[in-house]
Amino acid sequence: MIVERVEEYLDRIEKINKDINAFIEVKPERVLEEAKKLEKDDKVKKKPLYGKIIAVKANINVKGYTISCASKTLENYIAPYDATVIQKIKENGGLIIGISNMDEFACGSSGETSYYGPTKNPRAKDRIPGGSSSGSAASVAADLCDMALGSDTGGSIRNPASHCGVVGFKPSYGVVSRYGLCDLAMSFDQIGPLTKTAKDALLLTNIIKGKDLKDTTTVETKPFEKIDIKGFKVGVVKEFMDVVDEKIRDKIEKGIEVFKDLGCEIVELSYKYVDLALPTYYLINYVEFFSATRRYDGRRYGYRIEDVCGEEVLRRIMIGSMISQKEYSGKYYKNALKARNLMRNEMIKIMKDVDIIVGATVPKLPHKLGEKLTPMEMYSYDVLTVPANICGLCAGVVPCGEINGIPVGLQIQGKPFEDEKVLSAMIEFEDAIKG
Repeated sequence: MIVERVEEYLDRIEKINKDINAFIEVKPERVLEEAKKLEKDDKVKKKPLYGKIIAVKANINVKGYTISCASKTLENYIAPYDATVIQKIKENGGLIIGISNMDEFACGSSGETSYYGPTKNPRAKDRIPGGSSSGSAASVAADLCDMALGSDTGGSIRNPASHCGVVGFKPSYGVVSRYGLCDLAMSFDQIGPLTKTAKDALLLTNIIKGKDLKDTTTVETKPFEKIDIKGFKVGVVKEFMDVVDEKIRDKIEKGIEVFKDLGCEIVELSYKYVDLALPTYYLINYVEFFSATRRYDGRRYGYRIEDVCGEEVLRRIMIGSMISQKEYSGKYYKNALKARNLMRNEMIKIMKDVDIIVGATVPKLPHKLGEKLTPMEMYSYDVLTVPANICGLCAGVVPCGEINGIPVGLQIQGKPFEDEKVLSAMIEFEDAIKG
């Protein structure tokens, strides 16, 4: 059974991946051998992920695979160990089918900056799939796997989930171990699922979450369960809606009506720090990314990152280097940290009396592949997703319609460690719109 399903997926990958470019590396002989072993292993047949076939973003270590972060810098790096999330997947009967494409070192919102070439959006092939977890979202949307893992620094799971018409979930910071993840910005990053259904997002989140002694930021939480959302107070932030394209806003407003029909109370909220989101996020991102890249010096493994990386990676390294210098850190970086606390405190304040916040994921439709955008135009994709990372919230995306064949995703956000509420709202919304 599992072997047959793996063969079917491998056949689809062989036929489709040359066009979509969702996968960087697939090892057919290895995955078939692992599938045969799974079928013979009676111990894992009752495990919750038994037989699930999973793609993994190219910045999460999977032993024996090339974990390049989609960069020439690490094109020869073979992972010597499994990340904690991969260990948990394997222990629960999951099967890794391959390594998915991404923006180089997760620096991007379009899926176009990979050293291995851009990923196409399977639902709208002339458009970007979103990033940086482009290959993970595309592999799910193109039915090349059952589910996938991505990482979310400022929307890198939710952005491509919205553009590709799949489900994506960013757990609260600390819920999932980052051990084995190649950091973009360590104080923002979280690993999370991209799936075909919200129920699968709940399933995979429950498998990968939990306290890990190898990651001191992690916490233990009880298993997340589907709960009844009738009576939930659902917040709608006026300022978030104001920055959204009119056609997308129309889809989101119809989505909000669904929550009314589900017995929820809609509450209008105001968040006065929307304008701080992008500068605060990117200033901290630049500094943490610059710090993280100092390990890629060309001496221990790979190439020196400055010698081979792309334009966006260089931009973040150069700006991070500058603003982390003593004469600038007080002016920029320390002020960004103050702004982060300000934003977080205000967000917790406005969410005090609501269960979740709903709204758009991205403010505009994905641009066409190859279309030239300025850095600020590219960064603007993130304005509605970075607040969750800045404030440590949990946040998920479910499809809520299409505009001229291009998917649109509804974003649902919750207070820190109230992941269960967000996942439950995602499931009920999905069930409601599917009828």
